[in-house]
Amino acid sequence: MVTRLSVFNSPLLLGFDQFERVLDRVAKSSAEGYPPYNIEQIGDNGLRITLAVAGFSDDDLSVTTEDNQLVIRGRQTRDDADRVFLHRGIATRQWQRSFVLAEGIVVKGAWLDNGLLNIDLERPMPEPKVCQIKIETKAGPAGERKTTRTIEMKPDYRE
Repeated sequence: MVTRLSVFNSPLLLGFDQFERVLDRVAKSSAEGYPPYNIEQIGDNGLRITLAVAGFSDDDLSVTTEDNQLVIRGRQTRDDADRVFLHRGIATRQWQRSFVLAEGIVVKGAWLDNGLLNIDLERPMPEPKVCQIKIETKAGPAGERKTTRTIEMKPDYRE
């Protein structure tokens, strides 16, 4: 048995174990080759995923989000039993394409246009957060007085 060494096992990276699972999902989904797709930046906070789905109608497609993952599925329901193909090069098989979404990404809409499925996403800009953390000193062996300090944390903006 081969043990896999992870970068996220460092004691300095607290709470990043979810990233390892995300990277595993990304590695699995990147092996998929069909259907081909583009990802483009639209505006400051927008993304558009475009998939080439020639031959699929909107009834043959589904777009869902599942656990921070955008999942697009295609399955044609037409019966081609009465057709005789001399060559069949247009794919009609069932397929699934997945994209891992960062926290906060919102699917704004999807539409089919000339064999291309377009899905718009928006990444809202997070508001900077400031939090204060109390630092308490417990009484020592001689019964010294308990003191409290507050530290204010602000985002570090270096533009």
